[in-house]
Amino acid sequence: MSKRMMAIILSAVMLSVLTAGCSGKGGKQEGANGGGTDSQKPISFSWLVYDRPEGKVKNDWEIFKEIEAKTGVKVDWQVVSQEGLTEKRQIMIATNTVTDFSQPTNQEARENGPENVFLNLNDYLDIAPNLKKFYETYPEAKAVATGADGGIYDVPVLEGDPAGKGFNYIWMARKDLMDKYNLKAPTNINEFYQFLKDLKAKEPDSYPLSFNTPVTADTGMYTVFGKIFTGITGFFNQSPTEDKYEFAPYNSGYKDALVFMNKLYTEQLLDPEFYLLTPDQWEERFLKGKSSVTYYWKAEVNPTIDKAKQAGTPDYDLDALPEFAADGVKTYQFSRPVVGSVGRAISAKVKDKERAVKYLDYLVSEEGTNYLSLGIEGKSYTLEDGKPVYMKEFGASPYVPLRRDFGVWYDNISLNNALARQTWERGLDDKSKAINSSYEKFIIPAPKALVKTTEELDLEKSKLTPLTKFLEQKITEFVTGKTPITDANYQQFLDQLKKLGSDELLEMYNTAYQRTYGSK
Repeated sequence: MSKRMMAIILSAVMLSVLTAGCSGKGGKQEGANGGGTDSQKPISFSWLVYDRPEGKVKNDWEIFKEIEAKTGVKVDWQVVSQEGLTEKRQIMIATNTVTDFSQPTNQEARENGPENVFLNLNDYLDIAPNLKKFYETYPEAKAVATGADGGIYDVPVLEGDPAGKGFNYIWMARKDLMDKYNLKAPTNINEFYQFLKDLKAKEPDSYPLSFNTPVTADTGMYTVFGKIFTGITGFFNQSPTEDKYEFAPYNSGYKDALVFMNKLYTEQLLDPEFYLLTPDQWEERFLKGKSSVTYYWKAEVNPTIDKAKQAGTPDYDLDALPEFAADGVKTYQFSRPVVGSVGRAISAKVKDKERAVKYLDYLVSEEGTNYLSLGIEGKSYTLEDGKPVYMKEFGASPYVPLRRDFGVWYDNISLNNALARQTWERGLDDKSKAINSSYEKFIIPAPKALVKTTEELDLEKSKLTPLTKFLEQKITEFVTGKTPITDANYQQFLDQLKKLGSDELLEMYNTAYQRTYGSK
């Protein structure tokens, strides 16, 4: 048992008997002796899932009836609440009572697989051609699923297309106000500043720019402007132009980012409560015209327009502004990562190991993938020019009926979210397609996931949270003027970051990256 699980074990001892009663007992079949059996003989496997808000897990989803007819496998869903899923999974891992199928993080799989919690899929690739092809096609997936002993312990979920073009975020602004005041979309940082000033002049009671919180999230202000002035997304990340990780505050442009954000704050072009707003408060102000420019999920454009119109602003409209960056900085946005942070794993205690592997192999096959990500042709999707599109009657949010009525694109079940997203975007309206097209030139492939050692994980755990808290606090002081942005103050800022471990973390990320993937 790994040291990382010891704390969970101590809290799980009193619960282990209960969890054992509902997990690790799959593989129930007539005449099962373990090992190879008739692939059509009835068998059931337990599978840990949770009820999503769009709809609860159902035993009569049609896709699983069809899959059962083809494989002989019936799924015994072990359903928990969304809030309790992580704790339940961790307790099961700590007590080695995981269900036959489950969705651990890739890290959990590769750390606990060698301790006989999860099945080593590498031992069965000779009977699993689809799994073998999957790992050959996605070497990153193989890397993050491989334990220290060389075993492969899960099938990572696919999140982005291999070409690295799927993306999530855009600059968006009130198109109705732009049309009303004859304002053009900015294309660089100076034009963006003037754009905000012009909006403020026309709408003096507003603060044109606002961001959802937290400020360090993917759409948070510190992340967005840090990238604009340094080219680094977040605090630690891979450089978009070099084969290495960088720490944004070490870049000379980071001080410029602070100066720019302070200028926006001082001139009331930025919501003065930007670091305090709850998501609901931020949305209310954006809907009611207290702000008119933000950086957010592209999928929220049409829903936001609809909400604003329902709230009493019939002319409300939004459109995308292009990505931009400071002079000398690459203008880009990372795509969605191809390989996600979680994957499908099989319990090492499953009674019929070969049958379980063959079932997982089927789910990874083209037919199995289509069931889990698309559903049933003619009922949940159709083909247009040979490519799948979700049923038009499902509307702008097809994932609601897909998950509720079909079990399609359902978390902890689907293995290819990239296919689901591509199918969704293929059926978008003209405005959304135009936004995608306008951003295509800015999107570059996301960094590959790092495989960290236990020591590296411990370092990250001990250093990253205190460092991030200090960054949030000090950057807010700079932006709001509480701490003047002088050379001396900025140097003290950098010195404190080093004391908190920024150098150690940066070295660790580069070491982990080079060890996992080597140089390009």
